[in-house]
Amino acid sequence: MPAPRRSTGGARARPGPTKGQSTISFSNRVTKPVPKDIKNSIIVPSLQKVDAPAEKELEVDEVVAELEAEEPVEEDEEEEEEEEEDDVIEEVVVPEKTQAELQAEKLSDARIGKYWKSIEAERMASRVHQQGLSLHEKVLRYFDVSSQYGPCIGTPRMKRWQRAERLGLSPPIEVLAVLLKEENKGNIDIETAHMDKILNSVVAA
Repeated sequence: MPAPRRSTGGARARPGPTKGQSTISFSNRVTKPVPKDIKNSIIVPSLQKVDAPAEKELEVDEVVAELEAEEPVEEDEEEEEEEEEDDVIEEVVVPEKTQAELQAEKLSDARIGKYWKSIEAERMASRVHQQGLSLHEKVLRYFDVSSQYGPCIGTPRMKRWQRAERLGLSPPIEVLAVLLKEENKGNIDIETAHMDKILNSVVAA
């Protein structure tokens, strides 16, 4: 038979605290004890008296005199800055010509014509579709379709020639000579490959 449980009588039957035991109260504010020395040294900002700074009254004549004295100094500084800017010489960096470019400038049209004749001699028939083109245009178009020097689409002819030179592909010096001669004439369109012009016209249409 199980042991009978002792009834506690609920919360009301619980006995109160024994004598000498303190109860917890949440109605009062609990703070840490502060020593009296520190309490006295604390200054509350709201209770502290703040003396307003004494306003200095300046006469109008003194203010005007100060402003007039400052103005010439600023003008002098501006003049000095302008003089310094005038003294600075703008150096225009002129890129040095490579040995290949110097060699290409010395080539004559006769040398370019001889180069083109050597290319035509390799063919069995003449180029019928290039009858109306100049010698320079024929040389450049042949360079455009020479795939061993890299793609010609989206790359200016001069940069393509220089890239092939850097890679050791030995591009023809006559092509560089033609490009330099056309640039000296002011022909800007010479840099764009003919195939690139055709593709751009198709896209624009």
